[in-house]
Amino acid sequence: MALSQISGVPVTVYSADGAVDGKRSAAIAAQIAQAGVKNVIAAGNTGEYFSLSADEIRTLHAAVPEAVDGKALVTAAVGRALVEAKASARAAIADGAGAIMVHWPTDPFAGPADKIDYFLDIAEHATVPVVAYLRSDEPGLANMIRLAEHPNIAAIKYANANMMMLADVIRATRHCDTLWVCGLAEGWAPPMYALGAKGFTSGLVNVFPALSLRIFAALEAGDYAAARADIDEVVDFEKLRTLYNNGANVTVVKEALEILGQPAGPVRLPGVPRLKPDERKRLEDLVARIKGLAAAA
Repeated sequence: MALSQISGVPVTVYSADGAVDGKRSAAIAAQIAQAGVKNVIAAGNTGEYFSLSADEIRTLHAAVPEAVDGKALVTAAVGRALVEAKASARAAIADGAGAIMVHWPTDPFAGPADKIDYFLDIAEHATVPVVAYLRSDEPGLANMIRLAEHPNIAAIKYANANMMMLADVIRATRHCDTLWVCGLAEGWAPPMYALGAKGFTSGLVNVFPALSLRIFAALEAGDYAAARADIDEVVDFEKLRTLYNNGANVTVVKEALEILGQPAGPVRLPGVPRLKPDERKRLEDLVARIKGLAAAA
């Protein structure tokens, strides 16, 4: 149930010295859960996973379940080296994670089918359900079917713009219980829903969870016009996140939080640490406008 709804990805908060502030990071995750989001991902991409050390990831994996306190499923994100991913998954499960999300392998010399084997190896060893974060269609249809058929792959976050492949793979895996989830946030949720996906990932929930929840409710009701209307209101916010080849993706969310009185620190390199003054002004104007819409939601 939780995986078929919104998967909210909280930012990671840094203290003044640049260290991970586990308590404040977990507080943002708890806010997302309290707003009504049923799946909170600890150390996801909006949480700057690939800029964190193993110890910092462990800090988040331990702090988030405690702060969320059963109000939502906590899905702990793991990845990088296979041995590290499995060790991280074991520790996160011990700390209270109810599911594991496996990041897309980033090894430049990985084979397409072997990336699927990477997911499956972790699914074999995990004692909770596993979500595979599929950021490319390169493995091909047969390998995606193989992934969906594994009994411990509960969901696949499809984060790719190839809609025909999504249509094909959903059609080919009707015999599986595995969920196909929109992994490209609110803007891509309507077309993916139309093809049979359920739920979507969101970084917007850090700042305006009510709007994300309203979009979700509209999609669940089959009211695509209402969903599109709300998506149109946040499209400029999401476009701002795509600056610098998506380098500003987390930056925009963090600076929006700062504008709303909840500073989270700059984004770590190689992300864009801070917006330029003109970009910041655009964001301030957007936040002021969306804030009114969110209050109405």
